[in-house]
Amino acid sequence: MLNEINLARIDLNLLALFEVIFAERHVGRAAARLNLTASAVSHGLSRLRRLLNDPLFLRTPKGVLPTARASALAEPIADVLARARNVIAAAKRGARAHGIEYDAELVEFSKRAAAKAGVADKATFEKADIFASDFSKATVIVLFLTPEMNIRLRPKLLALKPGARIVANTFAIGDWNADQTFTAPDNCERWCTGRLWLVPARVEGVWKLAEGELKLRQTYQTFTGTLKSVSESAPVAGKLRGAEIFFNSRNTQFTGRVDGQVIDGIARTAGTDSKLHATRIGD
Repeated sequence: MLNEINLARIDLNLLALFEVIFAERHVGRAAARLNLTASAVSHGLSRLRRLLNDPLFLRTPKGVLPTARASALAEPIADVLARARNVIAAAKRGARAHGIEYDAELVEFSKRAAAKAGVADKATFEKADIFASDFSKATVIVLFLTPEMNIRLRPKLLALKPGARIVANTFAIGDWNADQTFTAPDNCERWCTGRLWLVPARVEGVWKLAEGELKLRQTYQTFTGTLKSVSESAPVAGKLRGAEIFFNSRNTQFTGRVDGQVIDGIARTAGTDSKLHATRIGD
C-alpha cells in the first residue's frame, strides 16, 4: 500500500490532516484539534482528494465517513508520520537524531519534514539497511519495526552501552520484557502502546568479592546465581537497570554499578553498610 502513495508529492501537513480527520470523523472537530479553520481543513482535504484520486471522506448528517481507500490508507499514513515524527521530535528537544530507513521515498519525505520543522541540522535521515548499519554509539534507539525484525535486531541492541534506552512503538522484542510499558490517551486509535528498555550491563560469569565467589547466570535484565563463601553457598537473585545492579543473598542487600569488569557499591546487612567491590574473574 505504501507504494501506492507518492510521498514525493504529499506534504507532511496534508498527511497529518488526513490522520486527524480519520480519527475525528468530523471536519469541524478536526479543525479545532489542528487549530485551523474549517475552510482550511476543507481546502487541504480537496488537495488530498486530487492527489489520491479518491473522495476519501463522505459527508453524513453527523460528520464524515472514510471511503474504502481512506480506510486502507490510514495505517500506512500513520506509519509514515510516526517514522518522521520520532526523529524530528528528538531534534526539537535538542538531541542529534538520525533516522535509518530502507524506503528512499520515505527518506526524502522525512528530510523535507525536518527542513520544514527547522531542525534539518539536527535531524538527519539516510537510506540504509538497519541490520547492516553501525549505531553502536547511540544512547537512544526508537524502533517502529515488526516483531520479527525487532528480534533479528536484538543482538545489536543488547550490545549497546549499558543504560542506552530503546523505545518501541507497539511491538515487543521477543521474550525480552520491557522495563516499562505505557499507553497513549483514550483518543488514540492505533499504535497506542510504547515500550521502554534499558540495555542491561553484562554480568554473567564469576565475580570475586569480600563475601566470597559470586557466580551469575543472566537473562536480559534479571539474573540468578550463588554466592559461595568458605562455609556455605547461598542463592542469589537480582536485576539490572542499565548499569545499576541490585541483588540479595542471605540477609544482605547489594546495590552497585557495573563498570566493565568491576562492580562497586554498597552491601547492607541488618542496617549496617559496608563497601561492595567485585571483580570479574571468569565467564
